[in-house]
Amino acid sequence: MDITSIVAQLGQAPTADSRELDRRCESVASTLFDAGVEPPFDVASADFVTDPWLICADRYWRRRFLQEPTVEVAAQCARWLGEHAAGPHRGDITEKWSLGYAFITKETVESREDLTLASGRIIERFQGSSDICCFATLYHAGKLRANFWFDELYQFLDASLLAVAADRHRRDPLFIGLRAFAAFGSRTITTEYATELLDQAWTASPRSRHVVDVCLNALWAASPFDDQGEQLRQHAAEAVAEYPDDHIFHFRLATGQRMCGRYDEALRSIDSALRLLPAIGSRVSHKLLQEQYLHEREMIKEGRQRANWASEQQDRWRQQEDANQDLRHTLATSAVSAIELVTIFTAAIAFTVGSLQITLSGSLTLHDRIWLLVTLGAGLLLFALVIIAGTWVISGRPRGRRGRRG
Repeated sequence: MDITSIVAQLGQAPTADSRELDRRCESVASTLFDAGVEPPFDVASADFVTDPWLICADRYWRRRFLQEPTVEVAAQCARWLGEHAAGPHRGDITEKWSLGYAFITKETVESREDLTLASGRIIERFQGSSDICCFATLYHAGKLRANFWFDELYQFLDASLLAVAADRHRRDPLFIGLRAFAAFGSRTITTEYATELLDQAWTASPRSRHVVDVCLNALWAASPFDDQGEQLRQHAAEAVAEYPDDHIFHFRLATGQRMCGRYDEALRSIDSALRLLPAIGSRVSHKLLQEQYLHEREMIKEGRQRANWASEQQDRWRQQEDANQDLRHTLATSAVSAIELVTIFTAAIAFTVGSLQITLSGSLTLHDRIWLLVTLGAGLLLFALVIIAGTWVISGRPRGRRGRRG
C-alpha cells in the first residue's frame, strides 16, 4: 500500500466544499487506521473546519479511541501530537482532543486498579513526560466529567499518579476549571470554595475557549445554590460576547436566563444556539445537541407559561383581596352604624317615656318639669354619645373608605 499517495489526497481536498473535505479526510483516516499506520504528517494549525491534515488526524485518533478507550492510547496520542504539532496551536488541539475523545468514550471509565497500573506504565514508558501525563489526565478527567462523577473527579485530579505526574500543568486554567466543576457538583465541598476555583480559572490569562466551556458547564451542573442562575447568566453573557458564533455558549446563556426568569431573553438565546448549530461533521453529535437545545426551548416556553399563569393568579388574588377588604370595611361600617342607630333609637324611646311620665303625672311646676326634661334629655344624649364613642374605639373608627392597595 502506497501510504504516500494516499496521504497526498489531503493536499487536493477542496476546502470550499465541507462535505467533500470531510469525506476525503475520513477516507484517508480509515485507510491509515486499517493499515495500522499513524498519520505520517504534521499539523500546522488548530483549524478543525478547513485544515485537511488536522481533520484527517482527528478522524484517525477518533477511531483509535473508539477501538481502545484507555489512558494508554491517550498517552500515545499525546506523544504523536508532541512530535507532529510543534507550534502554539498544540495546546488548543490537546484540550479539544482530550476532552472530546473523553466524551465520545464516556461509557468506558477505567477502574481504579486498571488506571493505577496503566499510569505506572505510562510514566515509565514516557519517562514521566508532564505533557503526555497531562493529556492522559485530561482524557480520564473528561470521562468523569461527562458522567457527572464529581467526587471521583476531584479525588483523581487531586491525588492520582497521572495528575501528580502532570506537574506544572496542574496549575493550568483547564485543570483548575475541572476542579471547579467537581467542587460545584460535590455534596462535600462548599460552594464558596468552588466559586474561588471558578474565579481562578475564569480570570486566568490566557483563557482558552475550552476553559470557558468547562466553567460554564460547572455552573450549569452544580448542586443548586443561591444566585446560581445569575452567575451562569453573567458568565455566559461574557462568553457569548467573546465567542458570538459559539452555539453552546448561547445555550448556556439561555439556561441562565431561564433560571433567572428572563424567559423572552432566554427564548432568543436558545433560538440563536439552534441557528448556529452546524449541520456538518458527526450527525450523531448534531442530533444529540439539537435534542438538548430543543428540550431547553420547551423548558423555557413552559417556564414562561407558568410565569404568565402566576402573574394572572396574583392579579386575581389582589383583586379578591381588594374585594375582601371592601367587604370587611362595609361590614364594619354597617355594624357601627347599626349600633349607632339602636343607641339613638333607645335613647329617644327612653326620653319619650320619661318625658310623658314627667308631663302627665305629679304636681311639679312648669319650670321644674322643663328642667327635668332637659336633664333627662342631656343624660340620655350623654349616654348615647358614650356608647357611640366606645363603639368607634373598639371598631377602629371605620368612618371613611380605605385606600386600595396598588
